[in-house]
Amino acid sequence: MKILITGNLGYIGPVLSKHLKTVNPQHYIVGIDSGFFAHCLTGVAYSPEIYVDQQYYGDIRKINEDFLKGFDAVVHLAAVSNDPMGNKFEAVTDEINHKASVQLANLASKAGVKRFIFASSCSIYGFAEGGPRTETDALNPLTAYAKSKVNTEIGLQKLSGASDMIITALRFSTACGMSERIRLDLVLNDFVASALSTGKIVVLSDGSPWRPLIDVKDMARAIDWALIRSEAPGKYLAINIGRNDFNYQVKQIAEVVAGVIPGTQTSINTNALPDKRSYQVDFSLFRKLAPDHLPLTTLVQSATEIKNGLQTMQFNDANFRESQLIRLKVLEKHMASNKLNANLEWIF
Repeated sequence: MKILITGNLGYIGPVLSKHLKTVNPQHYIVGIDSGFFAHCLTGVAYSPEIYVDQQYYGDIRKINEDFLKGFDAVVHLAAVSNDPMGNKFEAVTDEINHKASVQLANLASKAGVKRFIFASSCSIYGFAEGGPRTETDALNPLTAYAKSKVNTEIGLQKLSGASDMIITALRFSTACGMSERIRLDLVLNDFVASALSTGKIVVLSDGSPWRPLIDVKDMARAIDWALIRSEAPGKYLAINIGRNDFNYQVKQIAEVVAGVIPGTQTSINTNALPDKRSYQVDFSLFRKLAPDHLPLTTLVQSATEIKNGLQTMQFNDANFRESQLIRLKVLEKHMASNKLNANLEWIF
């Protein structure tokens, strides 16, 4: 299978490329990425792109139909990737995450691509009371990032009615785990980094908000399933990716990290205003359709692997939230050095 991975030089891409080559060495993998974070390597002495057969640097907003011809599948990871970046670059987030994503899918369909896998997010449920959310429950996106994912899903569902392409929107739980380009702007990763560098975890909320978590290795396994899934559940399928027992309250995540890194002090702001980004998610459909691809990596295992990876890097930066391990800070540094404009385009 010839597979195009967009945004492959980010957090998930290196783990995904390695997994796909491991499960099927015959896969021909092509990556395309703007390169914003290509230099943010963590804990490796080699380029993780050894698992990619061909690498392009480019803006997904500028991909044309000819480029997509000959691919069997497109795995679309490229995005302005979290709430802080979405808040700062709201218009660009819609342009890249939504409009360019739908355009890419339309071009892929015209080029004869058979499968399109979109990395969506459970954050589209926003603030959800009344139990775990299923795929048929109402969506309540609260941020520019979450809204862009909802709008892309709407565009992809509309496209599916006029296309032969099998389209899968994977509504991922909150990502975590070690990667060759780890991000520390994710809840578990942040807590581990804080515990290692300061001996403390400071929870800004009252600790009650819910988050489902999934290790990047298990995200790669879910993408592998989407590449081979039957059309029977539907030519277009939006599906929650995770497992029911991996829904955690933020205070539970902190407790797990404190257990993995003994001596860690945990502080919870019991007087904090309610955090509206709270949702539990029901993953029963994924368990039914993909029993062999359910997440396997526990929270303790993810936290331990992050700890070991950061220690291998001799990580001890108590000011890591201002470092290149935070994606927004990388973009801001590119802009401050006049390498990147406000539309997130390289300046040559």
